[in-house]
Amino acid sequence: MKFEVGDKVVINKTNEEGEVIDIINDKMVMIEVRGVKFPAYVDQLDFPYFKRFTEKKLFPQKKEKTFIDDVPREKKKLTQRVVDGVWLTYIPLSVSDEFGDDIVTELKVHLVNRTEEGFRFTYKLNYQGETNFELTNLQIHPFEDIYLHDVPFENLNDSPVFNFEFSLLTPNKYKADFYEASLKLKPKQVFTRIEEVRKKGEATFSYKLFDNYPSRPYEEKKASGLDLSSLKNAGFKMYEASKTRQHLEPAKTEIDLHIEELAHDWESMTNLEIITLQLQTFEKYFDLAQAHHLPFLIVIHGVGTGKLRDEIHEILKVRKGVKSFANRYHPAYGYGATEIYFQY
Repeated sequence: MKFEVGDKVVINKTNEEGEVIDIINDKMVMIEVRGVKFPAYVDQLDFPYFKRFTEKKLFPQKKEKTFIDDVPREKKKLTQRVVDGVWLTYIPLSVSDEFGDDIVTELKVHLVNRTEEGFRFTYKLNYQGETNFELTNLQIHPFEDIYLHDVPFENLNDSPVFNFEFSLLTPNKYKADFYEASLKLKPKQVFTRIEEVRKKGEATFSYKLFDNYPSRPYEEKKASGLDLSSLKNAGFKMYEASKTRQHLEPAKTEIDLHIEELAHDWESMTNLEIITLQLQTFEKYFDLAQAHHLPFLIVIHGVGTGKLRDEIHEILKVRKGVKSFANRYHPAYGYGATEIYFQY
């Protein structure tokens, strides 16, 4: 390895100086430049000694006296921060085998907050429904990233689910008390993303957990005759069940999951992002249909390769309240829709 932890380096493209803070593999290191940490390839870095030497003058001129009134005020550079949500970012760690091929061994997991709000959060990694790793009562501030842990690449075969529960560091009466977000990874999908970032010469890939922290769904009222404040103060989550349905989004008896109906910029999305959005939309309206006690739901998924249809059918096999479902010929949709019937 050309560099070691603690070495001062210069980035060839930007001519900025930084410091090596971690060794990722034999081709990549983690560097810090003015408080910002990011991975970089070794061949994009160099030692800063030649740069410093060439900046020095062999015969330094005598400096003229400068009075305080003549010193111009320093103009601070304004950098615009991009506000685009909270993300899970993965850094693939790889080693070279005897044939010279790079084999991914681990994924470094980072939580990235690109919003103007700070959060307190709990994190759990589940395999097959059981918790394998857990972090509690952590904080992440606006435009900050936190390293969580490493996940062995072979563990992706066990269907890992990354679960989070967020709450605001600064309470806001107009915002929800908490917000839950989760992400499920599949090995084939991750391998595809890794191949994509390698072709682009990038070091990470990311999945968005949410865009904005949600508003409070409805105004909480104190239940008459029963004081539940002590339970709420102890950390229990309180719901007014009798009024839940009236605050829900209207349900639909028919939903169209064709991607052009769900996103206007679908042409720039990857296949993984497309099917993830389609499945999230399906589960949203499936839950709404049950919450509103609809007798049935028609899901238009198209024919295509059958990937989306198969994913939906796998979900329906394990969801409660499903009386039956069928993908049969329909005059309006052909074989491109599944009919779901509920039981209550």
